[in-house]
Amino acid sequence: MTANKGTHILAIDQGTTGSTALVMGTDGRTLGRANREFPQHFPQPGWVEHEPEQIWQSVERSVSEALEAAGVAGPEIGAIGITNQRETAVLWERDGGKPVHRAIVWQDRRTADRCAQLDKEGHRALIHERTGLVIDAYFSGTKVEWMLDNVDGARTRANAGELAFGTMDSFLVWRLSGGTVHATDVSNASRTLFMNLDDLSWNDELLDILRVPRAVLPTIVPSAGEIAVTKGVGFLPDGIPISGIAGDQQAALFGQACFETGDVKCTYGTGAFVVLNTGRKPILSKHNLLTTVGWQIGDDVVYALEGSSFIAGAAVQWLRDGLGIIEKASDIEALARSVSSSDGVVFVPALSGLGAPHWDARARGLISGMTRGTNKAHLARATLEAIALQVNDLIEAMREESPVHRLRVDGGAAANDLLMQLQSDFSGLTVERPEELETTARGAAMLAGIGAGIFKSGAEAAQMVKIRDTFSVQMGDADRKQHRERWNEAICRTRGRAVQHAGE
Repeated sequence: MTANKGTHILAIDQGTTGSTALVMGTDGRTLGRANREFPQHFPQPGWVEHEPEQIWQSVERSVSEALEAAGVAGPEIGAIGITNQRETAVLWERDGGKPVHRAIVWQDRRTADRCAQLDKEGHRALIHERTGLVIDAYFSGTKVEWMLDNVDGARTRANAGELAFGTMDSFLVWRLSGGTVHATDVSNASRTLFMNLDDLSWNDELLDILRVPRAVLPTIVPSAGEIAVTKGVGFLPDGIPISGIAGDQQAALFGQACFETGDVKCTYGTGAFVVLNTGRKPILSKHNLLTTVGWQIGDDVVYALEGSSFIAGAAVQWLRDGLGIIEKASDIEALARSVSSSDGVVFVPALSGLGAPHWDARARGLISGMTRGTNKAHLARATLEAIALQVNDLIEAMREESPVHRLRVDGGAAANDLLMQLQSDFSGLTVERPEELETTARGAAMLAGIGAGIFKSGAEAAQMVKIRDTFSVQMGDADRKQHRERWNEAICRTRGRAVQHAGE
């Protein structure tokens, strides 16, 4: 690897709607930040695509603008970290790097029938045992299979070794290295339906089931280390090490310094993503959670359990855009604080079905417990309670599998003090909030710093993480129990099930 003496770290956060670049100091300060959005493409109902060239352009512009904002020249960058939308699949030509099809986004449902077929053929248990995942169109395995079957000549060219498959991290490493390195890290590989959890290798049996040739696959590498160096990139000098990669949720776990077994983080965005550090051995969930690789540094591998609720911040957006009871999302906290409780109102925001641990696509939203005295403030408070109670469902499922000790939070809605206090109260956990909520990019920067030798260990990299606020449990056991019972009753109604009361 080419030596580089830069002391700043560049983090590239390649997300679903845009690419963000941050230039960071080793103390965790963000010196420059820029974001560039790119178009979403919806060629058919249920199909979601990205144009890889537009993503690459968004990365180029965001990196250039972040460097300018920081007043930092390219040679001052000592390491590059990449974090990315995880399951989005890209297929491109090895000779020249041209994509042969738009990227198929993690939200895309075009392979749902294929997944149902795989399930009917009896592959569910094998896939769960080997990968820790469920058979679902969410993951990238059936996406690349679809491209091989539906792009003219793709399967023949793939078998001949002419095409390369990867998630967005692989595509960016390929481009940044001038087409010299085709790699993905273990956290992204663990989301493909192809990778063995135990030995972190591609599984030939699963590749045969999904009809994907090994010739298209990237090399699986640790999340921190000498992965590639920049080469032939106009907006960065040659020789900068690309030394950290992690999928977005795993990067956030690392970026919160959740290094101990039992540490859990929740990212509050459109939905809520909860990830628990389960230590050095994978735990196959019995409660509808996903088992995944958190990260690998050297020979040290950390595993995690993951669950998500589909609607978190989107529930607040619905109050704003659908009902018009607030003008902007940040107004919800003051409105919810104007009443001392939700007065028995319970809102289950199953506006897109229910995610883990329920996994009920047929569930629909429900508001219960309203009276003549119910007003918009009660609904606002019930909405914040719903977000916290959904996250608590995930935490409770995790408690059945592994110890849970503390909760660290990030994402836009984590700025809401009332929501964070409710989260602590309902979950019975201390909630810790960092100074900066953009922990996904910070995790990529920390991994890159370790991989480039800027930091000697995760503990040293953790100097980039500074906790600003702590929320301790204030709710009594009786109140917590009452809230949970009302919530569980509402969940049953949402799913069309009869509520069983004591004595019935």
